[in-house]
Amino acid sequence: MLNTTKVPKTKRGEATREKLLRAAESEIGGKGFSEASISSITTAAGVGQGTFYIYFDSKEEILRALVVSYSKSLRQYLTEATANTTTRLEKERQGLKSFIDYVRAHSDFYLIVHESLFIDPEIYQYYYRSFSEGYSKRLQNACDDGEIVEIDTEVWSWALMGMSEFLGYRYGILDKKTPSEEVVNSVFSVLKKGFSV
Repeated sequence: MLNTTKVPKTKRGEATREKLLRAAESEIGGKGFSEASISSITTAAGVGQGTFYIYFDSKEEILRALVVSYSKSLRQYLTEATANTTTRLEKERQGLKSFIDYVRAHSDFYLIVHESLFIDPEIYQYYYRSFSEGYSKRLQNACDDGEIVEIDTEVWSWALMGMSEFLGYRYGILDKKTPSEEVVNSVFSVLKKGFSV
């Protein structure tokens, strides 16, 4: 299902594919899927239109590739951002702050994921389901270790993702001035009580 692109065979090919992805990110994120075109993407990437079809079969396919790319890069970013934390609550706090900061720096990606619901519901579901699977496992580990109360970790992974999504929209897209630390402090005064054993 998620074999979204033809695999480049050379480093030059990888670089060209990456240029196309970054151009598509900017074009689709800035104009919306319907207004962006393959020609505008290739122009922004500085390549010929025929080059696009070496790596992608359609505009829908490059959208799928962008969502997969965003999913991987966000998870990697959050893993690195929370690497020095020790408790589950610290990871949740730092993860939420880092997510808001990431949305502020990558607003095109954030908008592309949301638009994908109307273009390709399958890739939209993949984005959230793949995130939830790993999140649920980490929460279950914290439950098993007695670090947080026993919870339905799948339900909570979706609840916490939902909270992050709306806070990301409010303070990552609509308001980029309120310090993300301030937002997180407000949320965690309540969340800490709910998770406490």
